[in-house]
Amino acid sequence: MVLAHWHGDELALLSIVKRYRIATIASQSKDGELMATVLKWLGAKTSRGSSTRGGVQALKGLLRLIKDGGNCSFAVDGPKGPLHKVKPGVFEISRMISGPIYAAGVACDRAIHFPKSWNKTFLPKPFAKVIIYWVGPMTAISREVDPRNPDLALELEGLLHHARQQALKFIADNDA
Repeated sequence: MVLAHWHGDELALLSIVKRYRIATIASQSKDGELMATVLKWLGAKTSRGSSTRGGVQALKGLLRLIKDGGNCSFAVDGPKGPLHKVKPGVFEISRMISGPIYAAGVACDRAIHFPKSWNKTFLPKPFAKVIIYWVGPMTAISREVDPRNPDLALELEGLLHHARQQALKFIADNDA
């Protein structure tokens, strides 16, 4: 399966790495090196590259990791944005592995925010309540469907926004 999420939610999603046998792509940047190291410590498998550098090799590596029994985690609005706009890569992966897509919505009651980062990432504080709300699945993308179809992107964007709203609502309801 493919676990779709927005850029910026990666640090809050680290807790699911081992349970879901995550395989993902990490960029070849310094930030990507740091993320790949942390993911490896937590039991994830990573393939290095992005759509701007080493993309084909990264995709081949990710497919190999998935075939070895991993589930794919994918930041769908990258590698450089625009933020919260789904790119076709997630649908291409779904089509290649015949895997359904689940959308993750993330909310946290206490976090350190990095507002100057392009992806508005946040780091949950120790003992913070982190909610991951799953929506889906979107059925696997078939061979006949163009992964660049804008309707697919709009559908997944809607699922991701809905999942985030549900996660935020859960946090708000439990803090009241």
